[in-house]
Amino acid sequence: MADIVSLWPVFLATFSVGLLGSGHCLGMCGGIASALGFAIGPEKRAKRYGILLSYNLGRISSYALLGLLAGAIGNQIGANSVLRIIAGLLLIAMGLYLANWWRGLSYLERVGSYLWRYIQPLTKPLLPVNNSGQAVLLGLAWGFLPCGMVYSALAYSVAQGSSYGGAIAMLGFGLGTLPAVLASGWAAESFKSLFQNITVRRFFALSIIAFGIWTLWMPLSHSGHGAHAGHGASHQGMNHEGMNHEGMNHEDMNHEGMNHEGMNHEGMNHEGMNHEGMNHEGMNHEGMNHEVTTDGIGEKQ
Repeated sequence: MADIVSLWPVFLATFSVGLLGSGHCLGMCGGIASALGFAIGPEKRAKRYGILLSYNLGRISSYALLGLLAGAIGNQIGANSVLRIIAGLLLIAMGLYLANWWRGLSYLERVGSYLWRYIQPLTKPLLPVNNSGQAVLLGLAWGFLPCGMVYSALAYSVAQGSSYGGAIAMLGFGLGTLPAVLASGWAAESFKSLFQNITVRRFFALSIIAFGIWTLWMPLSHSGHGAHAGHGASHQGMNHEGMNHEGMNHEDMNHEGMNHEGMNHEGMNHEGMNHEGMNHEGMNHEGMNHEVTTDGIGEKQ
C-alpha cells in the first residue's frame, strides 16, 4: 500500500501529460468515439453513454496493461538514469509534436503501424458496436493504435522500474485523455474547439516540454552526487596509528569546516605528531569535542 501511495506523483504527472496532450487524442481516438456516439440514435442517450464509457474503459485498460509490461521490462533491465533521460527526450518530442514544431514522433508511429496491421483486422467483427461488451473489446484493441503520445508515456513507464509503477503511470495517462475523447463522442463542440485552439495547444505543448526538461534534469542533477557519497564516511573507523602526521602541513588546512564531534580521538597516537608546525590560529576549537581526546598518555586535553 505504501508503494502505491508513493506513486501518486507519477499518476498526477502522467495524468497531466494525457490531459495536456488531449488535442492530439481528438484526431487519433476521437474519430472512433464520434462514430460510436452517432451510431446510436439520440433517443437512446443512455445506451450511447454506456457504449462510449465501455469503449474508454477498454482503451484505458489497454494502456494500463501496456504500462504493466513496460514497467516489468524496466524492472528486468534496471531503471536507471539512461531510461529517464530517454523518457524526458520523448516528452520534449511530444510537446514539439503537439505544437507542430517538429514531427519526429511520426517516425515512431510508423514503426507502431506495423503491429497495428495485425491488430486492426481483429476489430472488424466488432463493428458496428451494438452493446457494451463489443465496445470494451474495441477499446482494448484501439489502445494499440500507433500514437507518439502513447509511446512517450510508455517510455516514462519503463523508467519507473516496476510493473505496478508502469501500470499506474499509464492509468494516469489514459484517464488524462478521457475528457477529450468523451467530448468527441458526445459531440461537445465547445470542448473540442478549446483543445483544437492553436494558442491552447501551444500552451499545453510548452507545459509538456517543461515536464520533459524536468524529467531530464532529475537524473542529470544526481549524476555527480555519487562521487561525493564517500565524503560522509565516519572517522570513527579510521586507524590513525599508521598515519604519518609529521609530514602533514596544517597551515593550509581549513579546520573551521571540520566536524570533530564524530571523530574518535581515542585511537589516535598523538606521540608521533609534530604539533610545533601546526597553525592553531585558524582552527575553530568551539566545535571540537575534547572530552574524548587523549594525547597518548591518558591525560585529557
